Amino acid sequence: MEKLLVAHNVSKSFGKHTAINNISVEVPKGSVFGLLGPNGAGKTTFIRVINQITMPDTGTVILDGEPLQPHHIQYIGYLPEERGLYKSMKVGEQALYLAQLKGLSKTEAKERLKYWFNRLEIGDWWNKKIQELSKGMAQKIQFVVTVLHQPKLLIFDEPFSGFDPINANLIKDEILKLRDDGATIIFSTHRMESVEEMCDHIALINKGNKILDGKLIDIKRKYKSNTYEVGIQTAYPDVVTADLKQKFKLFPATFKSINNELQYKIQIPETHTANDLITYLIGKGELTHFVEVIPTANDIFIETVRNN
Repeated sequence: MEKLLVAHNVSKSFGKHTAINNISVEVPKGSVFGLLGPNGAGKTTFIRVINQITMPDTGTVILDGEPLQPHHIQYIGYLPEERGLYKSMKVGEQALYLAQLKGLSKTEAKERLKYWFNRLEIGDWWNKKIQELSKGMAQKIQFVVTVLHQPKLLIFDEPFSGFDPINANLIKDEILKLRDDGATIIFSTHRMESVEEMCDHIALINKGNKILDGKLIDIKRKYKSNTYEVGIQTAYPDVVTADLKQKFKLFPATFKSINNELQYKIQIPETHTANDLITYLIGKGELTHFVEVIPTANDIFIETVRNN
C-alpha cells in the first residue's frame, strides 16, 4: 500500500527528557491511522514534529515522497487538542482569515465555508462571536477551518472533546467521509471505542518509544487467545463444570441472556478448533451462546502498556 507519511527514527529531547525516541511509522494513503498512548507518551510531540512546530533532533519525515519542507504545511490540516480560536472575533471573519492563511482566495474560501456551514447546520453562526458559542459549537468551527483547504493529511488530536454524543457521531461520520474521498488521517485519542470504529492502522507509543504498530485487524488476530464465551443449559451444572475444568482453561463470564444457563469463558488449546469445542459442548447440554472473544483496542492498549 502506498504511504503518504513515513517517519524514520525520529527523536526529540527537551533538556534531559526524551519525549520521543527513534519513532518510525508508515501511514498509508487513504487510511485512518490511530496514534495512541497514555498521557505523556510523546504523541503530541510527534504530531508537532509532523507540523514543523517542533524540529526533531534526529530522523527524517517524508510526506508524499518528499522530505518534509516548510511549504508542505499547505498539505496538512491540524486540529490540536488545545483549541486556538480568537474569542472576540466573529465566526465568519475568523474562518475567512484562517482559510486565506491556508492559501485560499477570499471567494473560494466563502464558497467552501458556505458548503460546510450548511452541511453542519451552522449557517446562522456567521456573525456570532466565538465567545458566544458553547465549547462544542466552537469545536465545529475549528473542525471546518481544519478541513477547508482540502489537505492531503489531516491530523486530529482528541477531535471529540467537548462534543455531546450526537455531534461526536456527526464529526466521526465526516472524518470517515473525508477518508473515503481520499484524505489520509492521523487520529490521536484516548477514546478506544472511536479507535474500534474508525482506525485501519494504529501505532502505540509509551514513554517516548513505539511499542506496537500495524493493521488493527492483524494486531487483534495476534492478541486473541483462542477463548470463547459460552452459555449452556444442562440438568447437571456441577458435573459439567467439573468436567470442563479438567479439559480446558475455564473462566467466569457474564453476558446478557434471556436463558438461565451456565456462563463461561473457555480457552482451548491451539491444537483444537471451535468446532471441536462446539461438538463437545452439545454433548453436555443445550448450547445457547457461543462467541469468540476478540480483544478490543482497549484490551490491547492496557495489556501492551502494562507489559512494556
